Amino acid sequence: MAFYKRSLRNRIFFSMIVLIVLASVLIAVVTIFQYREEARDYHRERLLRKEGNIRENIDYVLRNTTYPVETEQVPLIFKEKIYEIKDIHKLELYLYDLEGKLLKSSKASFFKDTTHTKVPQYVLDELGSSSTKHFIEEFTEDGQEYQSSYSVITDLYFKPLAILNLPYIEDDGFMNKELKENLSRLGMAYLVMLLIAIILAYFLSNYITRSLNDVSEKILETRLNRRNKKIMLNENTTEEISTLVKAYNGMIDELESSAAQLAANEREAAWREMAKQVAHEIKNPLTPMRLTVQSFQRKFNPEDPDVKHKMEEYSNTLIQQIDTMSSIASAFSTYAKMPAQQDETLNVVQITKLALDIFNENYIYYFPVEKELIARFDRTQLIRVVTNLIKNSIQAIEQAGQEDPRIEVNVFSEGENAVITVKDNGVGVSEENLNKVFEPKFTTKTSGMGLGLAMVKKIVETYNGSITLESNENEHTIFKVTFPKS
Repeated sequence: MAFYKRSLRNRIFFSMIVLIVLASVLIAVVTIFQYREEARDYHRERLLRKEGNIRENIDYVLRNTTYPVETEQVPLIFKEKIYEIKDIHKLELYLYDLEGKLLKSSKASFFKDTTHTKVPQYVLDELGSSSTKHFIEEFTEDGQEYQSSYSVITDLYFKPLAILNLPYIEDDGFMNKELKENLSRLGMAYLVMLLIAIILAYFLSNYITRSLNDVSEKILETRLNRRNKKIMLNENTTEEISTLVKAYNGMIDELESSAAQLAANEREAAWREMAKQVAHEIKNPLTPMRLTVQSFQRKFNPEDPDVKHKMEEYSNTLIQQIDTMSSIASAFSTYAKMPAQQDETLNVVQITKLALDIFNENYIYYFPVEKELIARFDRTQLIRVVTNLIKNSIQAIEQAGQEDPRIEVNVFSEGENAVITVKDNGVGVSEENLNKVFEPKFTTKTSGMGLGLAMVKKIVETYNGSITLESNENEHTIFKVTFPKS
């Protein structure tokens, strides 16, 4: 189980190495087995070839002997010839009668041979039951492997004459030497293959898991309150990784759609709640005002001596309710951050710098062309214009996840007008939304009520100015605020 808890890269790496090692061991085992099979077949075929040649020599001797070709005469017939045959074929041979008793041996000795005096009974049984009258026995003695061939010799009329035994030692020295040399060469080749496999496994496992790491990093960076980047596919991406990346990109699309829908629903609910609250607050003074007017209609008498007093009383009641409605409007105006304007002559360069001092971001750069630029404007509202534009740029940069964020603020004159520009390298605005950004309640963010830019536009237009927008999606956005100088 510990193996499956390792990273996918390590599992691929070790699996490929183990596969190469197992393949090498398997090929080595098959090679050894194949060599042994070939050696066994080689010795058997060699024994059969020698047996065939020896039988031809025996037949030649039997055809040219002066002795009667009988079993009892075999020792005399092969008295000297058996040693010639041994010298020619480099192989010991033994001749037995049909009952398995030793007749003649090529093994020269001063003592009687007691090891090959009789053919084993199971060999006689095999020769008797075999149609080919031939039997090969394999055995091991003193750590040496032997093959012993038994076959029946016939006379000129194919009558069984004797049994020929050829003991054969399997000398595998040459075969074993060839086997060791081949295994050495294979070992070197496998070692080189193993080194190559380790290198390939390392790079291949990194290549396979790199895309997975990219996907995991993107998933970890995914946030609901910002625009998440999709993963771009290249033509060399594998089918499995492509499927995973497409699923991730599809999730991002659904997430953005859900976030936008959620934000829209939240803004809609906020506006509904606000409208409900405002309507409720306005209805409170309207009811007594209606009752006062209706009462005045029913009871008004121009000849009443207290008519002036009653008129004053009714008027005070209406004024009081009107003041209540005015305070509600003022409260709503304060809630919407739109206080009454207080015009004054001020230095636009200085006030803009004052507005920028609120922010701590080190990627905000201020470039005033002039030291003094005088205009008539409400100080608080001018600060509100600048701060709203800067906040909008900061949010756009955060949405883009920009690695090298930058916001540039410029103040300069343009004819009879003062100009403030705010440029950022955030997500930008799509072409379809360019004409909607200054509309109330419109926003592409997942928070806020969509009033910021609408309020800025309203403030600027109040001072006979204008605000324009230039943007390339995923590149930059430039807001330009223009209003008359003093």
